[in-house]
Amino acid sequence: MDIIAGMLITFCVLIFSIYKGIFVGYPLLMGFLIFSYISLRRGFSLSEILIMSYTGGKKAFVVLKIFVLIGAITAIWMAAGTVPGIVYYGIKFMNPNFFILYTFLISSLVSFLLGTSLGTVSTVGLALIVMAKSGNVDPNIAAGAIIAGAYFGDRCSPMSSSANLVANLTETNLYINIRNMFKTSIIPLLLSMVLYTIISFQQPLSFIGSSIDNEIVKIFTINWYVLLPSLIIIVLSILKVNVKLSMLFSILAASIISVSLQQQTLPQILRYMLLGFHLDSASPLYTIIKGGGIVSMWKASLVVFVSCSLAGVFDGTNMLKSVENILMKAKTRFQLFSYTTGVSILTAAFGCNQSIAAVLTNQLMTNTYKEKNVDKYALAIDLENTGIVLAALIPWNIAAFVPTSTMNVSSIGFIPYAFYLYLLPIVNIIYFKISETSYKVRPISSYNSKC
Repeated sequence: MDIIAGMLITFCVLIFSIYKGIFVGYPLLMGFLIFSYISLRRGFSLSEILIMSYTGGKKAFVVLKIFVLIGAITAIWMAAGTVPGIVYYGIKFMNPNFFILYTFLISSLVSFLLGTSLGTVSTVGLALIVMAKSGNVDPNIAAGAIIAGAYFGDRCSPMSSSANLVANLTETNLYINIRNMFKTSIIPLLLSMVLYTIISFQQPLSFIGSSIDNEIVKIFTINWYVLLPSLIIIVLSILKVNVKLSMLFSILAASIISVSLQQQTLPQILRYMLLGFHLDSASPLYTIIKGGGIVSMWKASLVVFVSCSLAGVFDGTNMLKSVENILMKAKTRFQLFSYTTGVSILTAAFGCNQSIAAVLTNQLMTNTYKEKNVDKYALAIDLENTGIVLAALIPWNIAAFVPTSTMNVSSIGFIPYAFYLYLLPIVNIIYFKISETSYKVRPISSYNSKC
């Protein structure tokens, strides 16, 4: 009963903080203290709770290192003209009659290169939503395409913090996970593109009231050189170079371009990487092309660390053992994936954060997958196809709340149009159900995902 009460209190405080715009890390800390107190009442010592917290929290260390690099690379890509260049060429060659489709594809490309959904929304996403609003396109449809595209890369980019978090939680190889993610996303991606193409004909961009591309070339020198930092990431990812090393090479290349092409000074570059990039306040692009910086990642880092620490307490105290016993009843791969989907929705709604959904779902489902002899790569891909994307469909979850607030659109209006986010779990559920029927309840262990 105390666990249910603790969850309800934490959930209500999280909802209140989202509603009031309070940083979600504070109620998370409160939730951590609540469950630490429950642990004390159940006979665990303070030192034991601290050890459990550290054991869980240290799983976040690898991701925290990635956060530092993401903060630096996002800022330096802006300073080098890489992000503006991607936006410029995307807008330049866009057919207005396929605006919604291009919106999804551009957001997907940028998010794959950046590895961050929030970075994508706050740069190219904001530019695209401005175009939509000025071009008589329904902003809810455009927002759905942007957010869906933003989480395409957030899910499968080698630079993605969530992809690295899942790999770390499940103790799997990042690049094998990415290969599996692409395999399981082919049908949802194609279906999404078809749907966005159909909607594009119904919602053409009739008037471009923004001159973003013209403003970009006034401020930045744009040519193919500015795309080199992004190409480095792609090439090194294909060669399976360690993601941190790839990002460091990209940062170095972007720094050289910033100095040689964009006429930035070394002190400016260092300041941008630490505090974030911004233009002069008089620039029309001041509110569009800005952000990044190592300091900007402290909130995300705190949320990930606290959520991992909380999961460590849950694990060490076996608080969620009764829930795990229910999940053990899965007999087929279809049921196993369905349970993972349901748990992901609940943890994303409860935790109000994508990282918490991944951490808690992994915590609850790990033993079930082991018991059913389903390998850890199957668990990793199931987490990517459920909690990582479904979190963005929950209006009060930070994965949806921040993007909709950034673009100043409805917190729920985009949901029907974020096709890719819910087609991923739906298509996989259908696949497992068909496979189960075709093979007369095929043995659950035959669906392991490592290639």
